[in-house]
Amino acid sequence: MERHFDRELESLKTMLMKMASMAEDNFHNAIRSLVERNVELAQQVIRNDGRVDALELEIDNAIVDMLALQKPVASDLRLIIAAQKINNDLERISDHAVNIAQSAQTLTASAALPSLLEIPRMSDMTRTMLRDALDSFLHLEPEKARAVCKQDDQVDDLNRSNAREVIGFIGAKTLPVEEGLDLIRVSRNLERVADLATNIAEEVVFLTQARVMKHHAEEKK
Repeated sequence: MERHFDRELESLKTMLMKMASMAEDNFHNAIRSLVERNVELAQQVIRNDGRVDALELEIDNAIVDMLALQKPVASDLRLIIAAQKINNDLERISDHAVNIAQSAQTLTASAALPSLLEIPRMSDMTRTMLRDALDSFLHLEPEKARAVCKQDDQVDDLNRSNAREVIGFIGAKTLPVEEGLDLIRVSRNLERVADLATNIAEEVVFLTQARVMKHHAEEKK
């Protein structure tokens, strides 16, 4: 029975890393579709989201079966709970990639776009956070996870900077309102992906050290 449960845990981790790869690819391609003005790539991101949704349900069902039939305890239970939360975070990351791809389709058609502001820099930072968060889960590295959490404020600052610049461009009538709103949507979705990468990193700290980081819980002790 124990060996069978171990195989189920390994299968769960394998499915979760497949989910991570799909969500990360969708996010990367959504940004590429914007920077390269590639409508076909944006459409590909939107199509691929259905595969991510299907895998999320498969992982959820596997987790429900493990909790109902195996009654895991201690570290195994923390792993399964963390996997369930990370699974949901990855599905949401793919949803944000779709949002970015949809805005990219609109912005690609615009001839009035003066720049992408801090979006390329912001996307690089967010992608690094996501990759490091996933690596910290794969290799169970809590210190790498903690480093991810510390970067979130920088992405928040860039998001606010983008919003201020867009408002300035619209006020100066150098950028149409619709294009400006799409830039703000892209920036906001990047900020949300960074938040979700932080969530994943927090789950790694909980999994490896049984310590809660959410809402700065450690700092309040």
